[in-house]
Parts: sequence; C-alpha cells; structure tokens
Amino acid sequence: MLTAAIIDSVVRSALAEDAPCGDATSEFLIPAEAYARADLVAREPGVLAGIDVARAVFAQLSPQIRFEPVLTDADRFDRAQVVARIEGPARPLLTGERVALNLLQRMSGVATLTAAYVDAVAGTAARIVDTRKTTPGLRALERHAVVCGGGRNHRFSLSDAVMAKDNHLAVLTAGGRDLTTELRALRDRVPHTMAVEVEVDRLDQIEPVLAAGVDVIMLDNFTLDQLRAGVRLIAGRAVVEASGGVDLGTVRAIAETGVDVISVGALTHSARALDLALDIDIEIGDSRVAPVP
Repeated sequence: MLTAAIIDSVVRSALAEDAPCGDATSEFLIPAEAYARADLVAREPGVLAGIDVARAVFAQLSPQIRFEPVLTDADRFDRAQVVARIEGPARPLLTGERVALNLLQRMSGVATLTAAYVDAVAGTAARIVDTRKTTPGLRALERHAVVCGGGRNHRFSLSDAVMAKDNHLAVLTAGGRDLTTELRALRDRVPHTMAVEVEVDRLDQIEPVLAAGVDVIMLDNFTLDQLRAGVRLIAGRAVVEASGGVDLGTVRAIAETGVDVISVGALTHSARALDLALDIDIEIGDSRVAPVP
C-alpha cells in the first residue's frame, strides 16, 4: 500500500539527491519574487500513476505552491492533455520540476505498460500480476502503478509468503530428501494465514508438490501445451500461476490455457518512462517574462 509516509520518505530522499545544498541555478538566476504558473502536460497517451507523489515534491519544497490535479491515478489520458496545474514561487517550483517528473513519468510508464497487458487478456480469467523485479527503494511506488494500470500485486517482500523456487528446491532435495515430505513439514511450520507457493519447471513435479497441500503452483517457462496439461493436472487443487516467456505477443495465448495468474516481471523492470512535461510561464509582479524552455 502506498502511504503518505512512504511517499514523503521517497520524495525527501530524491530531493536530497537532486539538490543536496540547494538549487544553484534557480537561486542565482531566478528573482526571489518571481511567480510561476505551469501545466503538467502529457506528450503521449497513457495511464496516470503518481499524482500524489508529484504533489508531495512541491509540498516539501514550499507550502506556497498550489498543486491542482486535473486527472487522478488510473485515469487514461491522450497526448497534449493537461494532467495537473501548478503555481507558486518560481524558485522551488523549478527546483522540484525534475524530481516530480522523474517519479511521475516512471510510475505512469509502469501503469501504461500494465494496462496493455491487462487489455491483452481481457475476457479470460487470468490476472496480470507483478514481481519483485522492482527498482530498489521504489517498490511501493511501482506496485501502486501496477494497480493503477489494472494489474494485481504479488507478494510485496520475502517476508509476506513462502515461495519456493528452483534454487530453493535444489538445496532442499540435496542428498535425496523427498520433496513432498519436506514441503509437508514446511506447511506444518508456517502460520495458517501464510500462503505457500512452489515453482515447478516440469510436469512430473506437479503431483509431488500437490500432495504437500501447497496453495499456489507456478509453472515456469512451460510451453502452451504444457501449461494446458498442467492446468488439467492441477484441476483446481491449487492456484495456477504462469511465469516466464511472457510478453505482449504471448500473454493472450498463455491466458487462454486456463491459468489463474500470469506474473510479468517486465511490468516493472522493463517499463519505459512515459513522456510528460512541465510547461512553465513566469511572472514578476505584473510583467511577464519569456517562458522557461
């Protein structure tokens, strides 16, 4: 969940990185009395995410800056559409421009890519979910952006659920230990409220995993025929997640195999920043000066 505390922490860190000892250009070049009005404008169509994050950037820099959203998170927009209007003292407004844009562009890029995947599987029962392949320090923001795009969140961190992947199983079964027995022992140890997911990369692994009573089985890098066979074999006894080899060209066919969940690392690790810009005019008293490029 993207809370105000998380937003404030991320924004504070980003501003400290970008202006550790102030904004030399604005402070030396822009008159103290200069007042700016700006439109936050989309240069391409997309899905909005991060409007409260952008607002927080300017709020931290000056309580005198007025930030008025025109759109809200999860809204779709067209090219040249105004996303928000901002006005206030020019110096802090200019100082916050790049940080606000960086975060908003990143989050809106994730939301827009997610929406493309969600649209691609429309009419199937499959849910599009993210992964832990997120930007360090920005996971909560990127996960929020996935939801804005119509996707769902996987576990937030390693603490949230048990997810035994191929390397875990290799260690677990070293020395000939029985997979079903070890997973049953795991099931007995974890709290009853905690889900247990196991990744398999072969069809013959499914039955031993099912026999342990796990909640979710991830079918990793299965072909379409193998996915269909896996769904039939599991037959509703666990949630079926497909992972690996997922892109916009393949996701529809994967969804049509009958899987419940499709996890897509690309939503966060490969989304490009959306093109947004801040168009600014500056006033000093009653005389207008040239727009800032």
